[in-house]
Amino acid sequence: MELLKAVFWDMDGTLIDSEPYWHEGEMRIAQQYGGYWDEALAWQGSGTPVPEVAARMVEHGCPLSINEISHLMITHVIEAERERIPWFPGVERLLELLRDAGVPNVLVTTSPRQMAENLIAQAPAGAFAGYVCGDDDVAKKPDPAPYLLAASKLGIAREHMALCVAMEDSISGLTSAAASGATTVAQTGYIQADNSDGPQFASINGYANVTPELLESFVRERLSAMQA
Repeated sequence: MELLKAVFWDMDGTLIDSEPYWHEGEMRIAQQYGGYWDEALAWQGSGTPVPEVAARMVEHGCPLSINEISHLMITHVIEAERERIPWFPGVERLLELLRDAGVPNVLVTTSPRQMAENLIAQAPAGAFAGYVCGDDDVAKKPDPAPYLLAASKLGIAREHMALCVAMEDSISGLTSAAASGATTVAQTGYIQADNSDGPQFASINGYANVTPELLESFVRERLSAMQA
């Protein structure tokens, strides 16, 4: 690749179809301990930190603490993902193509370290050069800090963020990535919420026709737009 320096990946809803795992865990907690929760409320929490979802569950009558709910949610998803990482179709191929082209992939997620490391362990060998996770001492999305930290791990300065593609799905994540200066690409194929009005530079629907060359073309177009 001539211009593309790195690809930063959100995890849930972008790399993997984990939302059913999270929603199943939330429903089980509500059913077991009380409070009201449904699919609409679950989807409203997509892309937000676990403690925020837990706080909403408390607001809807769950008698547990935010920490207790968070622990139960995370434990449920960790157990499910240890059995199988639910990759979106075509994304493993794209990770391999980027790796083979010498473009480092970095995971940027608000999920805990256990989840990040489990995903990387089940990814194509050598696909990821590193990760930033929710346990890191850094401001969380929608703040740009996680993406800037990811770039720093590769020695990429903020003024060169336009040479990096950030793949996100939620408005919170898109806001974080765009504010970092990265060439932000919205994955629209799997999220139920409308992210069409987000701050992304480009959008894709699934991964069937996505290649390193396409991602490089986004960077090229972004640079041209910045110079115009």
